[in-house]
Amino acid sequence: MSTTKLAPDPSTAPSVQQASLTREQIFETFRRWGYLQANLDPLGQYLPPEKVSELDIAGPDADEARKYYCSTVGAEFMHIPSPERRQWIAERLEADALAVDEAAQHRILELLTRADMFEQVIQSRYLGTKRFSLEGVTALIPFLDELLNRASELGAEKSMMAMSHRGRLSVMVNTFGKSASDIFSKFEDVDPRSILGGGDVKYHVGATGTYPTRNGETMALHLVSNPSHLEAVDPVAMGRARAKQQRYPEKGEEKVLPVLIHGDAAYAGQGIWAETLTLATIEGYTVGGTIQIIVNNLIGFTAEPEESNSTRFSSDISRRLPIPIFHVNAEDPAAVVRIAALAAEYRHAFKSDVVIDLIGYRRHGHSEVDDPTITQPLRYARIKNHPPLYEIYAKQIGADIAPRVQELQAEFAEAQKQATTMQKMAVLAKLPEYWSAYTGGPYKPEYEVETGISREEIGELTRALTSYPESFHIHAKIKKLLEQRAEMGSGQKPLDYGMAEAVAFASLLKSGTPVRLSGQDSQRGTFNQRHSVLIDIENEESWVPLRHLSDDQAKFEVYNSMLSEAGVLGFEYGYSRDYPECLILWEAQFGDFANGAQIIIDQFISSGEDKWGLLGGVTLLLPHGYEGQGPEHSSARVERYLQLAAHDNMQICQPSTAAQYFHLLRRQALRKWRKPLVVFTPKSMLRHPDAVSPIEDFSRSRFLNVLPETEIQDAKRLLICTGKIGHELRVERKKRGDNTTGIIFLEQMYPWPEAELAAAIQAHPHAHEVIWVQEEPENMGAHAYVLPRLRRVARDRQVLSIKRSAAASPATGSPKAHEMEQRTLIELALSSGLQEKLKR
Repeated sequence: MSTTKLAPDPSTAPSVQQASLTREQIFETFRRWGYLQANLDPLGQYLPPEKVSELDIAGPDADEARKYYCSTVGAEFMHIPSPERRQWIAERLEADALAVDEAAQHRILELLTRADMFEQVIQSRYLGTKRFSLEGVTALIPFLDELLNRASELGAEKSMMAMSHRGRLSVMVNTFGKSASDIFSKFEDVDPRSILGGGDVKYHVGATGTYPTRNGETMALHLVSNPSHLEAVDPVAMGRARAKQQRYPEKGEEKVLPVLIHGDAAYAGQGIWAETLTLATIEGYTVGGTIQIIVNNLIGFTAEPEESNSTRFSSDISRRLPIPIFHVNAEDPAAVVRIAALAAEYRHAFKSDVVIDLIGYRRHGHSEVDDPTITQPLRYARIKNHPPLYEIYAKQIGADIAPRVQELQAEFAEAQKQATTMQKMAVLAKLPEYWSAYTGGPYKPEYEVETGISREEIGELTRALTSYPESFHIHAKIKKLLEQRAEMGSGQKPLDYGMAEAVAFASLLKSGTPVRLSGQDSQRGTFNQRHSVLIDIENEESWVPLRHLSDDQAKFEVYNSMLSEAGVLGFEYGYSRDYPECLILWEAQFGDFANGAQIIIDQFISSGEDKWGLLGGVTLLLPHGYEGQGPEHSSARVERYLQLAAHDNMQICQPSTAAQYFHLLRRQALRKWRKPLVVFTPKSMLRHPDAVSPIEDFSRSRFLNVLPETEIQDAKRLLICTGKIGHELRVERKKRGDNTTGIIFLEQMYPWPEAELAAAIQAHPHAHEVIWVQEEPENMGAHAYVLPRLRRVARDRQVLSIKRSAAASPATGSPKAHEMEQRTLIELALSSGLQEKLKR
């Protein structure tokens, strides 16, 4: 029976005497390079001690330093600029580790044994079924035990965790306290009719639980549901942790501990993780430090380390940040729990991330379905003869584990039998109380709310929105803007989009609804339309009018995010999961840029309710419109969101006027029907005379899913469109003196407003043609979605469509070509003589 080596490899023993070095110089050398000769791989295959000439030092000081820095823990911390932090770590690593007392040893052994027995029962009862076993890195369970205990002693009350598949089921049972029978019910797949078309595989679903700690307290635990895009869950968990922290009046960062558990191959390979790491210390996204645990098997499916990483360690992406990295041999349980406590203490002391690279192996194939001996025959020959960790540790501490093994085998076998008799699959997570006021599921008319506000209230809000301290040195252009907004708020001028948004936010804040907005350049607005943060031109101090509405107003947050879509949108989605009473908005610089966050949109925003029964109310603001700015600054890819729409999973809207935008924002915040909202916002239409709204429109009762034709009473032709093209058609119609063509705006595309659209069409009984008009190419935009629905609504009327020709690219990069295309679109739409060419 083999055991873990705790001494350095003799081949690396020093042969050079360097008496000229002081003790401090020797220790400083080992602090910097010692981790490269640490004994980290339990199988001794992939991480042999690296030859480092600086470490060829002999003598008692070197021997002592080698004991601290070249054992089963390898510490990387000398890249941290702060001397205080480096000294803090060095002092603790260079202190002799306290001996693990007998009670602690038996707790570690119990946790290791439970983890392995749970996995072995699954292996025997559900042979060949995917489960992503933890065997080979079962030290994760005692690591989490010590981490949560120490964090609780330091004041933590909750932990928000996210992890990929590996070991997830074991963590649910052994850390979250879920019953083994509940987990086995997922393997039995009981009551499949209850989730037809929905649900998710067992190693994706989330869980909640409580953890009893040794100080007599309990920690509330939440494991975030996640897809197979392994690292996509990380910013979601951070956003959720931030939202939970915000609920505490003070010290929220100390009360909620974020823990992210990664696989080694995914940690190195997925770009969203680099984005998420960078969020750690950026204002608006900080969570007081996250514990990052790499469950390192030294393999990714069939890829060996050199095929996944360009460097020695998968954790090396973390070295670009000033955070410590601790590599730990997963078969030294005493070292594992020591580093767990150290990580909790460092995070508490410095509000910093900590990375723990827990290095073990994978006993079975990637998903227990494949045969790993095909691709790694030598490694799996070693694993076959390598005992599980609980046996190694039992022998190390002199414990007879056989009786306990039999008890646990019987316990888990009985749980498996219970699962076969269960009538319903277990629900592993419970929603927090703050979700009780909100609902999902199909839309119902009774969910509608009044969103209008009085002219007097708009005037009162405007006075606050256009005010600033006398000592504030305002930019001349912003002063002019505020003067114009004051005229809008008094009713002297119609309100544009920027003012409509400001009034919507202000009205919500004053009535107690928090608002959080983030995105690239969102404080000012990409199109110079928002100016939510005013900058003093002499000292660059800021003034945020939306934070100075009243003494008891709700919190307003607006952040310029880093240049990230996936990481930031994931964070905001996560925030919406734990702050449903807040209006949470993420704005793309251009709508096209949301392409970079497609995994978050596909795997969380559009499908989270269907897969996991989880609601979210995040709002996506996606600037959209064809102005000749090229293929990456025109289309927000309307078609993609419509393809994702089903089961009333989200709302997809394109408000065509400032008042409509105002009502839509307020509706999203005030309705108890909590769904994600996708808004295609304007660019060139932000200040267009045809898109502004008189103050009276803000007191009407609600957002209109369809804006009917009101200027022409009995149109002979009806054009149906969304957004900018409709305004251009109206302007051209007026130029031509056309009083026969009606224009109807489809403001909400999903859920499809069939009744409202039918009424708008039926109001023109002599209109025998109904024509869908869009700016996008035929294979993009809403064309494929709208046409069959429009034919159903139009009944016996002829339904035609006008659009650009199908294309591989969303838009031309030539302004002149765009102008020609746009003129042709408008000409076709308004020229009745060309109707025959439009028939399909």
